[in-house]
Amino acid sequence: MDSNAGGDEAQQQATLIPLSRSSELPVTFNRRELDQILRIYGFMVSAGEWRDYAIDHLMDRAVFSIFRRASEVPMFRVVKNPKLARKQGAYSVIAASGLILKRGHDLDRVLKVFDKGLSLVRG
Repeated sequence: MDSNAGGDEAQQQATLIPLSRSSELPVTFNRRELDQILRIYGFMVSAGEWRDYAIDHLMDRAVFSIFRRASEVPMFRVVKNPKLARKQGAYSVIAASGLILKRGHDLDRVLKVFDKGLSLVRG
């Protein structure tokens, strides 16, 4: 048996996978956006309202999830969706129920929804 026969078969079955292009990178929050979000997060943590967060960089949007406890579903999500930038705005704050509390083009204005002292309603 020829030792090159097995190698040729392996080379014929190999496929190349192209590296991701820049247009295929996930959406992220930039430093300024994270500073704005973390400023409010820090204030709410010091007030004892929030305790944990998670950041997800997905292909179509970036999500900053805010938790009261790490084991729960997020109380709020701050979402950056660039596809909506020209329509209703790239930024939104979404409650645990899925209700969009505020949406807009300017993150600072959207985050003002937390200035009203939102709190979790207990039933």
